[in-house]
Amino acid sequence: MFNKNIKLAIAALLVITAVWQFTEGNIGNGIFILLITLVVILLYFKNEYILLAFLKLRKQDFDGAKKLLDKIKDPEGALVRKQQGYYNYLNGLMLSQTNLNAAEKYLKKAVELGLSMDQDLAMAKLNLAGIAMSKNRKIEAEKLLIEAKKLDKQGMLKEQITMMKAQLKKGPQTQMRRY
Repeated sequence: MFNKNIKLAIAALLVITAVWQFTEGNIGNGIFILLITLVVILLYFKNEYILLAFLKLRKQDFDGAKKLLDKIKDPEGALVRKQQGYYNYLNGLMLSQTNLNAAEKYLKKAVELGLSMDQDLAMAKLNLAGIAMSKNRKIEAEKLLIEAKKLDKQGMLKEQITMMKAQLKKGPQTQMRRY
């Protein structure tokens, strides 16, 4: 919605207004304005479009999530570093269904920028391992699976990781020749 610097300026103006209200004796108004300031500061660290896109993805509404992410015109200017990571992470997850090359680019950028939760980072590395496996880059896929397993402290991705390791051990499928 707003650039990150505009959000900070709005928060500063709200704090100044709250202090002014306190000096005028309007304690209730000052407290209410400080609460509004907290919401603005929260939205500085958690972009509203990214939060809504996460909710859309939970409902498997990929088109709705993509529309929300497309509303962020300048991710580098509008988002802080971690938000840029999640922006790329969400785009990578959505593109992994259709375009592996673009998904790989977004997921690598998300890992580079960093994600707040280890579970999200594990999921990104698991997807990257799947992409590497589909492109016959076995060593890279094994390395990414090991990293994903280390990050998956709660064991939520254990089944997927073991399944991908089993597929890696099988190797590329060979076709029988007919004579």
